[in-house]
Amino acid sequence: MKVLITGAAGFVGRNLQLFLAERKDVEVVSFERDDSLDDLPSKLAGVDFVFHLAGVNRPQDPQEFVTGNTDLTSVLCEAVGRAVREGGKAIPVIYTSSIQADRDNPYGQSKLGAEQVLRSAGQTFGFPVYLFRLPNVFGKWCRPNYNSAVATFCHNIARDLPIQVNDPAAPVTLVYIDDVVSRFIQLMDGADPQFTPEGFVTVAPQYPTTVGELAGLIRSFRESRNTLITERVGTGLVRALYSTYVSYLPKEAFAYPVTQHGDARGVFVEMLKTPDCGQFSFFTAHPGITRGGHYHHTKTEKFLVIKGKARFKFRHMQSGECYELFTSGEKSEIVETVPGWTHDITNVGDDEMVVMLWANEIFDREHPDTFAAPL
Repeated sequence: MKVLITGAAGFVGRNLQLFLAERKDVEVVSFERDDSLDDLPSKLAGVDFVFHLAGVNRPQDPQEFVTGNTDLTSVLCEAVGRAVREGGKAIPVIYTSSIQADRDNPYGQSKLGAEQVLRSAGQTFGFPVYLFRLPNVFGKWCRPNYNSAVATFCHNIARDLPIQVNDPAAPVTLVYIDDVVSRFIQLMDGADPQFTPEGFVTVAPQYPTTVGELAGLIRSFRESRNTLITERVGTGLVRALYSTYVSYLPKEAFAYPVTQHGDARGVFVEMLKTPDCGQFSFFTAHPGITRGGHYHHTKTEKFLVIKGKARFKFRHMQSGECYELFTSGEKSEIVETVPGWTHDITNVGDDEMVVMLWANEIFDREHPDTFAAPL
């Protein structure tokens, strides 16, 4: 399949190109800002699908709204119409309009004009038109300090620069770039567009939030490097927003230090804490060193020896029953501690032992649920 992308160098265009580059069955032709409109007919030669992403949203002269949105779309439609007549096949066109297309401002009216041109051309020449009135799109590679609050907040907060929030309660609806691109590709592959009653195609999920909530979440991502407590970044808006924040980190901030607690036994390092799913850490132990010697009422742990040889010993706090087991970095075996059993771990090898540790709760010094009981 051969596709044309107008505005290929823009935020959405760059993300779309990366997704399409992962497919061996798609050839991409680009039309960018510096290309001549006269080149459009030749660029459409053999094209099967058009992603019309080009547009103007912050010109020096308001007249550029018309030339960069409505007029450009008119030229494209004429070229697509000729290609349809000459090639005898329909060439579907996706157009990224804006939720401002129903507002009485120069930008919105230019987008509305482009929609109308596309609808008319599609009916005249017989090619499918998929119009998207996208809300605020966010994700990697969006230009900060331009027209995206998310991009600006992520860029500035990642660099410890100030941000401006005029109205924290101001509502905003967001859609993530990966969801936008995935929807585009579904249509390219022939999916049902599922038009709204107004004739538009939509992207899901969409995330309603407020400017204040956005700023707070992004600040919490930065602060997590100090507290080690991560937000719930596995699903939904927080997942997408965290990925976006990380994409704005300067290269020198790709890595960050964590505290290393060391003594005669070895070192202990906490890596990550979660609000309600515990924490991750690792420790080392020199040959012959024993760590632990305590029990828990409720707290549980998982140990994974990744280097060295270990002996785990257990004793039931009521019955006195004892148990021991041996494992090593060669076995990739998880050992789980059980409430009511005191336990310890000893390095029984000749080299340093390295052990990963997950505990189901963050350590609370006021209520540690950890009670000494040497074996």
